[in-house]
Amino acid sequence: MAIVNNNDNDDVIASINIIPFVDIVLVLLVIFMVTSTVIVKAAIKVDLPKAANAGTAVEDTLNLVLTRERELLLDGAPLSYAAAAAEIRTRAAKSPELRAVISADRRLAYGDVVGVIDLVKANGISSFARKNEPEGVGGWRRAAGGR
Repeated sequence: MAIVNNNDNDDVIASINIIPFVDIVLVLLVIFMVTSTVIVKAAIKVDLPKAANAGTAVEDTLNLVLTRERELLLDGAPLSYAAAAAEIRTRAAKSPELRAVISADRRLAYGDVVGVIDLVKANGISSFARKNEPEGVGGWRRAAGGR
């Protein structure tokens, strides 16, 4: 049985259904947002120490990275300690809720990391955190001195 269309309306449909296009764009946006953090993380090579209770990142942060070569990066840009101090002061003045996240290579001396902490605190940021990689199963053994 055939369907009979009694409409003599042979007009061409000239509208575009935009809903599937918006769906595809939103999916691509989500994929971009997820992969962009992986790309940025892979761009700066720092061997972070592992901790069983590593925290998550917070918003409104200032990211400081101290590489194995003792190069200081502020939000991904290499700076001297003096230039970093000036930038921290200006950003802390603009945003009183600004927090710093300090990442340092695990092979650095403790004094180098304390120097970065002092740099942050001396220039107006009282709230800071250190970034660690989450450790897998058995991480407590190393913390207790075992292998």
